[in-house]
Amino acid sequence: MEEKRRFAVLLCAEDSEYVKETYGGYFGVFLDLLAEEGELWDLYRVADGDFPADGRLSLYDGFVVTGSCNDAHGDDDWIRRLMGLLRVLDSMRKRVLGVCFGHQVLSRALGGKTGRAIRGWDIGVTPINLSQQSNPLALRIPSLSVIECHRDEVIELPPKAEVLGWSEKTGIEMFRYGEHMMGIQGHPEYTKDILLHLIDRLIDRNLISSSHAEAAKASLEKQEPDREAWKVVCRSFLKGGASKL
Repeated sequence: MEEKRRFAVLLCAEDSEYVKETYGGYFGVFLDLLAEEGELWDLYRVADGDFPADGRLSLYDGFVVTGSCNDAHGDDDWIRRLMGLLRVLDSMRKRVLGVCFGHQVLSRALGGKTGRAIRGWDIGVTPINLSQQSNPLALRIPSLSVIECHRDEVIELPPKAEVLGWSEKTGIEMFRYGEHMMGIQGHPEYTKDILLHLIDRLIDRNLISSSHAEAAKASLEKQEPDREAWKVVCRSFLKGGASKL
């Protein structure tokens, strides 16, 4: 009997009540994006101190590091512990996909720099330019649109990392480190519905202005994120295949 492939989501965010009720939490959102029949998926709430034991790391074919309300350049104990884990996974050549905060903290763990975005918040649907010169994902399309919601960014890549994508506001939207680690600044897992509810939460917390919120909502009406294409890209990378786009 063939052994099932196993993956782990390292959850760096707290589930909102809405996402819990509608999607089964962010774990459910990522399963919708990445999981396929016959696979095993485990959840570790790393922001709450729940980390995979060292002895279990070899069981996994790949790991996903999610977004977060925390800053990837922060020094919380769990963030430092997460960076240590990412370095171990690098030494094991385990596949790791970092999304938003995960993209930033992965870069930092490998020797890059993160911080507040030079151009401020980026919220809405953003077209990402994809590298055509040296693209290990074998993508043959010039751009993909993705939902964004971030005010931090990767400022400097780790040594030997490669930029795969950039946008008008963000110079490093995607990067690849070796054959086994990749970061995406946007949220390929988000639906428009999730972002709309998140925008309202950001307004309630006075983190963005009402005018900024309206502009973000307007971008959602003008353009669709290429969510199905991102599904192909993310699954192909995490599972070691070539993206057929």
